[in-house]
Amino acid sequence: MISPDISPTRAWVLAARSKTLPAAIAPVLVGTGLAAHHGVLSLLPAVAALLGAVLIQIGTNLANDYYDFVRGGDTAARVGPVRVTQAGLLPPATVKRGMVVALSAAVVVGIYLVWVAGWPIVWIGVSSVACAVLYTGGPFPLAYHGLGDVFVFVFFGLVAVAGTYYVQGLSWPPDAFLAGAALGALNTSILVVNNLRDIGTDTVAGKRTLAVRLGVTGTRVEYLLMLVVAFTVPLVGWRVYQWPVAVLSVLIVLPLCVPPLKKVFGFAEPVELLPALGETARVVAVFALFLGLALAYG
Repeated sequence: MISPDISPTRAWVLAARSKTLPAAIAPVLVGTGLAAHHGVLSLLPAVAALLGAVLIQIGTNLANDYYDFVRGGDTAARVGPVRVTQAGLLPPATVKRGMVVALSAAVVVGIYLVWVAGWPIVWIGVSSVACAVLYTGGPFPLAYHGLGDVFVFVFFGLVAVAGTYYVQGLSWPPDAFLAGAALGALNTSILVVNNLRDIGTDTVAGKRTLAVRLGVTGTRVEYLLMLVVAFTVPLVGWRVYQWPVAVLSVLIVLPLCVPPLKKVFGFAEPVELLPALGETARVVAVFALFLGLALAYG
């Protein structure tokens, strides 16, 4: 049952986890900026790619909420944003239906993109939707076997940026994958903070995330490495693909990395990492905005 203190609308907003949506929006901004850079910008496919990405992100969030609960990964001991199934705000079956609706809507958007860009989008769409479910569901949940970081890097980085470019330019330029590596690394850094915070409860639940496998020190190093990869990409783009403005614009974002870095390397209790999650998401959003604009107008 839904808590009498929280309306159904508010419960669904919590379930969708709006604060995670920059992870879906950011790669589309960069892919579209790169399309403009190459002179192949196409507005309707870009908007459809954005809508599809957001729907897949929401579907993934709902899948995680449901499957983590039924697998015992979410308990009252968990520190972090509210999970509506575990908190009793929405019944598990209702959350599962919401997941199906969100991913089905993404498929409808995908049909338009297939019409625009052809069969490559079928494979991208099918694999994206499947992995949204298999991230925490199915017989071999990716997140429970330390593969969540790889999933995020590939699908919320390489695939999202290059796919956004493809539906506009109908080609796969190498710099689309370079830009995708930056967004993949940054989006992975959000997951790293989340999993670092949950090492204790995930270990008890048998959820063998990469953070559980690496331990606190190794996960801190992974977080720093993701930031280094992301901020190296514009430099490589400048040297290899003529992205001069991108280097200058992204340097503006560097100071935003300091607060979450301090928390990741200095926290004593998991609850201290809660602000770092939002701060890292802000880095992703601002980085993508500046890089996308720099590519479009540089």
